Amino acid sequence: MFDLVYLGTSASAPSIRRSLPSLMVMFNEHRFMVDCGEGTQRQLLTSGIGLKRLNKILITHSHLDHILGLAGLVSTMVRWETMEEMHIYGGSDAIERIKDLLFSVVLRGNRTPTPLVFHKLTPGEIFKEKNLTVSCFPVTHRGTDSYGFRFEEAGKRPFLPEKAAALNIPVGPWRKDLVNGESVTLPDGRRINAEDVLGPYVPGTTLVTVGDTGNAMELLPYVKGADALSIESTYLEEEKDMAVQYSHLTAKMAAELAKEAEIGKLILTHVSRRYRERDILEEAVNVFPNTEIARDFSQYQIKHES
Repeated sequence: MFDLVYLGTSASAPSIRRSLPSLMVMFNEHRFMVDCGEGTQRQLLTSGIGLKRLNKILITHSHLDHILGLAGLVSTMVRWETMEEMHIYGGSDAIERIKDLLFSVVLRGNRTPTPLVFHKLTPGEIFKEKNLTVSCFPVTHRGTDSYGFRFEEAGKRPFLPEKAAALNIPVGPWRKDLVNGESVTLPDGRRINAEDVLGPYVPGTTLVTVGDTGNAMELLPYVKGADALSIESTYLEEEKDMAVQYSHLTAKMAAELAKEAEIGKLILTHVSRRYRERDILEEAVNVFPNTEIARDFSQYQIKHES
């Protein structure tokens, strides 16, 4: 299960109601910030999330509306927050531009108490622990070295307490080992296999986030079957030519991708001030009904539906 909080949902420039792009993805104790537009640190404070444990920042691409917030955020973090290190992930051009911003402007050669660790992305796995894998994939957007991100929760076989009770398995470390798929020997000498108390395999939740892109269908293999897809919707079909010119999607393009990829839920973001929200939503739901438009501070809980 993933918890999402949208910190900024505007396209290119902020509006009265929408800040520049940033999304917080939370899984257990992990926090991943996807993009960091100007003003993001204030959005973090306003949302109640705060700055603690904010040590993994994933950047979709190098355009300024997606990275300028790092200047203020890092400036604050190195002065007021205690953190062992901050990891920043991005394509090669994004990392170089962020380094220029931070080291030439913000820090000006000063050492930071919080080490900054930069990861230049190549397609594939970028983070893995027991229950979570995060990978990245290439995205087309106006010549940038852009990436999308796929978050995958590990599947599991659920522990069935009624079966454990029927076998008189006492509460304690034996049940914990069985949950982990291990066989155990009980105090009375009986040998219990995990198969005896675990249910059928249940897939984990999959979330995909995409920043700016001008080619929806090339993303199909990377977003296929996700429980939720968060993706830009900068234009409407009436201005499709402009969308193509500037390498962005229309609401209909995003919805067509969600339909073809058999997504669970489509969440549209990167919304332009030029359109009414209800018009964007109408264009998308005509193609893919389970669509919502994120607003600043919108929250979603993404779960796999069997």
